[in-house]
Amino acid sequence: MSVGRWLLRAASLAAALGLWQLLTSLDVNLWLRFEQFPTVGEVASAFADRLGTGPYWQDLGHSLRRIVVGFLLAAVLGVAAGTAIARSQWAADLLGPLVEVVRPVPAIALVPVAILLLPTNEQGIVFITFTAAFFPVVVSTRHAVRALTPVWEEAVLTMGGGRLRVLFSVLLPGALPGIFGGLSVGIGVSWICVISAEMISGEYGVGYRTWQDYTIVDYPGVFVGMTTIGALGWLTATAVELLGRRATSWLPRPAARGASGASRPVFRTADRTPADTGAAARTAVRTDVSRKEPVP
Repeated sequence: MSVGRWLLRAASLAAALGLWQLLTSLDVNLWLRFEQFPTVGEVASAFADRLGTGPYWQDLGHSLRRIVVGFLLAAVLGVAAGTAIARSQWAADLLGPLVEVVRPVPAIALVPVAILLLPTNEQGIVFITFTAAFFPVVVSTRHAVRALTPVWEEAVLTMGGGRLRVLFSVLLPGALPGIFGGLSVGIGVSWICVISAEMISGEYGVGYRTWQDYTIVDYPGVFVGMTTIGALGWLTATAVELLGRRATSWLPRPAARGASGASRPVFRTADRTPADTGAAARTAVRTDVSRKEPVP
């Protein structure tokens, strides 16, 4: 990313903070009421105070642990279930209706179910986090696997490969872009649901502490919690995106826009498969032969 784009993003954030400070310091009360909002300075002061306390980092650790455990479970089981539904008619008939019936139910609405089924609040919150990310991963994996061309699978089978070879050489690599799209959606939904679950039935965590600050009318503390949630969500989403780029580095990437504003995909030698290289070589040989002058 260029320096200009970084500066533009920083200016956008600074402008939003400046508008916030102006509206709250002047106690603007038109259609929106800002007189009870804390100022940017008050939130920054409260945030600095929280950083030096043990409970803040304890809450942050609890929320991160819940997200990591629930999201990893959703990633593994979601990819497995989505692949099975896309590839097996038996799995589609058995699991497909269950997925479609439960998927529209908001994960936070399953809090009573988690309380009834699981023995501890901690397990219940992880269950809510898992459920939130599971269905986006299942749906994206199912569509990504079904969209793959059958020619690749037929080529592997023709060369003597089995089902495991097809799975790990064709299906999963080919579906990775769609899978990581579902993972990106899932990590965001997971943060929404884990914070809500912590507010309802948690004992520790960023969501629990934010709700406690609201009940004692500590509005700067509430905004500290909101800022922490936003930062954690941004960091985890960025990590998933970077992992997806690394896992799909074999895909062609668009080149940077030039002066004309047009962009063309860049194909590196490493991006070519052996089949592509062989086809290019055969084409070059035929071209070279056709250019030979006839012998008198």
